[in-house]
Amino acid sequence: MNSSLRKGIREFLKVNVSNDVDIEYKIISEEDKDNYTQMLISYHGYEGDIIKAFMLVPKGLGPFPAVLVHHQHNSERFYGKSEVCGIVGDTYQAFGPALANEGIIVLAPDSICFEDRRINYLNSGVVPNEEMDWLQHYNEMCYRLLKGETLQKKVLEDASIGISLLRSCSLVDKDNVGVLGHSYGGNTVLFQGALDCRIKFACSSGAACSYKNRMLNGTGIEMASVIPGFNQKYEIEDLVKCFAPRKLLLVSATEDKYSKDADIIYNKVIELFEKIGAKNALTHKRYEGGHALNKERFQKIIEWVVSQCN
Repeated sequence: MNSSLRKGIREFLKVNVSNDVDIEYKIISEEDKDNYTQMLISYHGYEGDIIKAFMLVPKGLGPFPAVLVHHQHNSERFYGKSEVCGIVGDTYQAFGPALANEGIIVLAPDSICFEDRRINYLNSGVVPNEEMDWLQHYNEMCYRLLKGETLQKKVLEDASIGISLLRSCSLVDKDNVGVLGHSYGGNTVLFQGALDCRIKFACSSGAACSYKNRMLNGTGIEMASVIPGFNQKYEIEDLVKCFAPRKLLLVSATEDKYSKDADIIYNKVIELFEKIGAKNALTHKRYEGGHALNKERFQKIIEWVVSQCN
């Protein structure tokens, strides 16, 4: 069932996100971090644009498991890969160092319109330019909609290149590659992981909320998720169904409007996992609190990802 569902969603989004190709990348700089090396790299995105990313490589011979980490949004478009790597921003978004110290390769790219991918307006790095940052992001969505495409297609095609990069790296165990993200990153995880079976495990935090619930409660919809007609055919629960029988952890919170009905989504989908003998593959952890991650949730996510890698 989920293979035909996956095919239908892929075709609706006009994405091709599951083909292995060798991805060449350029190492811009390297920094020793005791247990791992932090490399700033660049490679070409889906439209030929330059994607900058941090790649954290544990010391040793490998091959290592690997995780592609998608950064959050938080209306801070001047933060991207650097927040994932603990250089700026929220301590509980620093998944990169925590995972690399556990012997896991981490790829943390900037998504389109974030940090070093604000080049269109001669603005990059971690210095904010609130007005122009918002305008670029808005235009990236609008211009694609006018062409009959979506920003989500661009995000997913770029993310697919990240998976190909990891799987073509000699230090990576290509059969042990996962994705992780919170909020905007968690939403990217749901779409990408649903459509790309090369991904063996995934954690989506603060993002499991149906379109229906968002619209009923006046909750904002991130620009990449503005997909004309999508919610007339599909819902977020359909993305979750597409993971079966692969491992997926959903993390939500009671006062988080962006994961408000995660428990309902889980209850609708778990029956499918049970039918194919994969009940334990889908896990939902619901916590007290709001949208921002805290120490408890952060540690749970790291613990779960490490357990999948091992």
